[in-house]
Amino acid sequence: MLIIIRNLFQAIIGKKSFKYITIESPYYNPYSKRHYQKWLKKQEKTEYKKLNYNPLISILIPVYNVDSDLLEDCLNSVLNQHYQNFEISIADDHSTKKETLETLKKYENLDKRIKITYRKENGHISEASNSAIKMATGEYIAFLDNDDLLTEDALYLVAETLNKNKEIDMIYTDEDKMDLDGKLCEPFFKPDFSPDTLLSFNYITHLAVYRKSLVDKIGYLRSEYNGAQDFDFVLRFTEITKNIYHIPKIAYHWRKVEGSTALKMDSKNYALDAGKRAIENALKRRNIKGEVFVPLPMAHYIVNYKYEKEPLISIIIPTRDYAKTLETCLESIYKKTKYKNFEIIVLNNQSKEEDTFKLFETYKKNHSNFRVIDADMEFNYSKINNLGVKNAKGEYIVLLNNDTEVITPNWLNIMVGYAMQKHIGAVGAKLLYNDNTIQHVGIVLGIAHIAGHFAVGCGKNDIGPYARHVVPYNNGGVTAACLMVSKKKYLEVNGLDEELKVAFNDVEFNIKLLKKGYYNVCLPQVMLYHYESKSRGSDKNGEKHQRFLYESKLLRKKGGKYIERDPFYNDNLSIYYPMMLPFEKEE
Repeated sequence: MLIIIRNLFQAIIGKKSFKYITIESPYYNPYSKRHYQKWLKKQEKTEYKKLNYNPLISILIPVYNVDSDLLEDCLNSVLNQHYQNFEISIADDHSTKKETLETLKKYENLDKRIKITYRKENGHISEASNSAIKMATGEYIAFLDNDDLLTEDALYLVAETLNKNKEIDMIYTDEDKMDLDGKLCEPFFKPDFSPDTLLSFNYITHLAVYRKSLVDKIGYLRSEYNGAQDFDFVLRFTEITKNIYHIPKIAYHWRKVEGSTALKMDSKNYALDAGKRAIENALKRRNIKGEVFVPLPMAHYIVNYKYEKEPLISIIIPTRDYAKTLETCLESIYKKTKYKNFEIIVLNNQSKEEDTFKLFETYKKNHSNFRVIDADMEFNYSKINNLGVKNAKGEYIVLLNNDTEVITPNWLNIMVGYAMQKHIGAVGAKLLYNDNTIQHVGIVLGIAHIAGHFAVGCGKNDIGPYARHVVPYNNGGVTAACLMVSKKKYLEVNGLDEELKVAFNDVEFNIKLLKKGYYNVCLPQVMLYHYESKSRGSDKNGEKHQRFLYESKLLRKKGGKYIERDPFYNDNLSIYYPMMLPFEKEE
């Protein structure tokens, strides 16, 4: 509800601190090569322990005309693993480069765990990878590009995870890149499994380890998706298992070489089309109707879901006076919204001004789908909205602040398509301040031991790290300043907690959906202005501040493990500066 502790953040670190971190600060910008190098030096080395379960892991390497030094580095990174129960399954895709073939022969004679098949014709990446899979005898397989590197502890981390849970079918890790000078850069600190983020781009990539028996079940890589063959593969694999685990540690270095996607994302434009087709095929397999398009000149996608009939949507807006503010909101809905089947329920919370009641009468007279319900009670955002939902006729609910203004005409069309999906709980939008900077593209649970927003103060058109500000992402939560959810799911988790009267009720609501197994998602392609709680004022002083502190404590109690760790926010990142790296371990 309202905005999650933005005022607290600004008081502590200042609005611009989310974008600009200096090297003198106790936080590093992971997208600065210099900062990242300093952070790496601070990281503790893996502590190795004896493992009781040591599954054989097959490392699959398709090879084609790679420089000998790159190939040697790649193979050595496997041979030098701390965990040694592996095999290397290499498929040479009819290389013509002498140094490549000589290097393969050298390593073939070096270690009996290295198995090589020499293909008689070039079949490209999918066919070569499939040849490697067919030779694999491991319980698990992992893909490694012929010029990339594993960290020394990569396979140990995988085996250690399997020792804790042998039922896991798929494991993936964080990764970074190695530039042309051999310097590590551009880390990708990934979330735990995020099905909607995965439909925006293949965030799994490297290192990914799969149970071989399930690989045999779904079929191998498909050449019609070359360029995005791994994307198609992981979409299919994640459809048959939910036993997926993310290790939040860098275990794979993706080398930047000339012509690689690691060096320049648009160097393989055909991959964009292949990825688009992979998502379209996934939707078809899942019997879901949707349109896939590429919003940017990079490998990212947006899915907009389709449906035959518009379900009724109830838009619930609590208000207390500030008639002009409410009128801006209502006018934007009625004038801009393309969706036809909606109703608006205004919850009148003890308004006193004549202009407010005149506004109510005007809209009731002019719009048959407009209602006002009196919420004659002390302000309790949760109780007021629960009253609105109780009176709502719609199959889907939108909780909307009275100080918002619609920007995207098809906002309801897009949001309800997501809210219809069985696995999705709360659906949010990108909210902007009136200066066109970002207020909200998702909530991080546990920020400052409570909750906070991504990207506060960034520009409206900023792409963000890995297009986070542009394409749909699963998040710990989304703000109830604009939140859609099916009425059925709202009631399933008993709505907003009325013990949380003002702050964090939306955060706790999102957590309840997570506990039920739903995924919350923010849609940056949907935008509204949010003028931020004009009718309620600040929570920084006096009695309101004391209530804020009480509700913060209450949220920590009710949120439990989700306040301790947001599964959609990486463990390496700061809990005080969103998306930054801490200098030391944070307490």
